[in-house]
Amino acid sequence: MNIVVVGLSHKTAPVEVREKISFSSDKLPEALKTITSTSGISEGVILSTCNRVEVIAITSHIHEGIENLKKFMADFNNIPPKSIENHLYSHTSEEAIRHIFRVGSSLDSMVVGEPQILGQMKEAYQQALDHDFTGIILNKLYRKAFSVAKRVRTETNIASSAVSISYAAVELAKKIFGHLNDKRVMLIGAGEMCELAARHFINNGIKEILVANRTHERAVNLAAEINGRSVLFENIYLDLDEVDIILSSTGSPNYIINAEQVKEALTKRRNKPMFFIDIAVPRDMDPRINDIDNAYLYDIDDIQGVVDANKKEREKEAAAASLIIESEITQFHKWLKTLDVTPTIVSLREKLEQIRFCELEKLSAINNLSSVQMSAIEKATASMINKILHIPISNLKKMADTAEGDLYVDAVRKLYDID
Repeated sequence: MNIVVVGLSHKTAPVEVREKISFSSDKLPEALKTITSTSGISEGVILSTCNRVEVIAITSHIHEGIENLKKFMADFNNIPPKSIENHLYSHTSEEAIRHIFRVGSSLDSMVVGEPQILGQMKEAYQQALDHDFTGIILNKLYRKAFSVAKRVRTETNIASSAVSISYAAVELAKKIFGHLNDKRVMLIGAGEMCELAARHFINNGIKEILVANRTHERAVNLAAEINGRSVLFENIYLDLDEVDIILSSTGSPNYIINAEQVKEALTKRRNKPMFFIDIAVPRDMDPRINDIDNAYLYDIDDIQGVVDANKKEREKEAAAASLIIESEITQFHKWLKTLDVTPTIVSLREKLEQIRFCELEKLSAINNLSSVQMSAIEKATASMINKILHIPISNLKKMADTAEGDLYVDAVRKLYDID
């Protein structure tokens, strides 16, 4: 049996192609049933996210299995096969194992090291498992993939550095203040960047979040979503002394916070430090703020510099992660090869034992042998079978994880007419 992967991702297909191929959670059971009902395919898992759609299957015939999966992906989504053919990739055997381990460890993600893909893989596997569409091979493969991903995260720093603007801003705040448990944040703007930053701040235990926006209704809505407090945009300078961190992302053509306002706020705060994050273009904050004692100002270029440096660090860690994956592939491939060898060894032994048993029955029927004599003959013939099988079985096991392993298994099965 062979592991095959057929799919497309952000690396091979633009969004206008990816959006045509998807498998919603309510359609997954039907899709998996279609796959495993296909001739030659015994197990299947479907991973469907915004950045990748993959079908992972066990097939008895590699080429036929791949073609059937390609056709399935097109037919199930009601699109012509040719419209996605050039965007699809396929992996088989050891390369398929490597691909699954790399995906689970987030080495193949748009953002290397992001944790979401592992959770998505677990959900996809659980769906297939719950509906009995997986078997011994995919069960072992996915459990090993999850174990490998854990090793990568434990033994490398691949996920330790921020690689998004909003997350990097929060990480910088933590470096300045040590912890955020007793800190207050003001978000100026209620767009996607501010919302993402709000989520990161909440996950890091921030005490309170104030939200201001030119359209006050949007500030009220975002504040309600994050259990924060909305403030009037025109009065933000009145609340500056209450907050420790100010993150701004608006479309204002002029500065909305100037150096004089910050000096006044710091005086009221008795010079307790303030951290300003300006991710707007054009800038929302007066650059002179950075010249004020106890005021720390980072603009979008500063934050982007941190992100770029962190991405380089993640790439370095990805190299270490790849070494872990390669060692795990070797172990898993050895186990996979035994699935072919073990049944052959068992069948070979059973074949010879059947011959021995038949010959003993004939011997017993035509000769007046005592029980002691028959016992001695049985032991002798059993010993002969073991000695005859010892060398071929040892060699089969040795050859199992080599390139010629399959040839040896096929030869033995043909020579001894093992079905």
